[in-house]
Amino acid sequence: MKNIVILISGSGSNMAAIVRAAEREGWARRFDARIAAVISNKADAAGLAIARAQGIATEVVAHKDFDTREAFDGALARAIDAQAPTLVVLAGFMRILTPAFVAHYEGRLLNIHPSLLPAFPGLRTHQRAIEAGCRVAGLTVHEVTVELDHGPILAQAAVPVMPDDTADTLAARVLAHEHRVYPQAIAAWLARPAPATPA
Repeated sequence: MKNIVILISGSGSNMAAIVRAAEREGWARRFDARIAAVISNKADAAGLAIARAQGIATEVVAHKDFDTREAFDGALARAIDAQAPTLVVLAGFMRILTPAFVAHYEGRLLNIHPSLLPAFPGLRTHQRAIEAGCRVAGLTVHEVTVELDHGPILAQAAVPVMPDDTADTLAARVLAHEHRVYPQAIAAWLARPAPATPA
């Protein structure tokens, strides 16, 4: 069984969309895959209750309990590895990860970013798109590399920027597309043929 571990920090709306897609599209049957656990760095993350209601194991690894980013990432990796993950999915996980953590999950760590990368990496993406006069915004699903919001692009979707858009209205429209595109990108990743083993 391919175990998927999802990391969240807040409402978990993308996580919930992934869980719904896995059930609706029969990922267990099609890909021999399941959502094994949802882990958050915040005990009050609303998404944890959503996961528990679906019978998914949850865990909290609170970043505030650690003195350094490296110590937190080490504890987080131990919690993830206890699930024997095939894939680790960042779904609104609001932490910058250390190079050692990223290297540990190289090729099996995915993220979704609310812009059409390489445009607008980092924060305030929607406001920055509006201020730049963009006619189109969007989202990107990508493999995580050490460089923030870079890495191989797996999927993108464009969303028009309306003349009266605010950062909040644009964010809401982009999020609706995230809920569709992220599960599709994960399913496509799971459907990849396994790499050949050396003779």
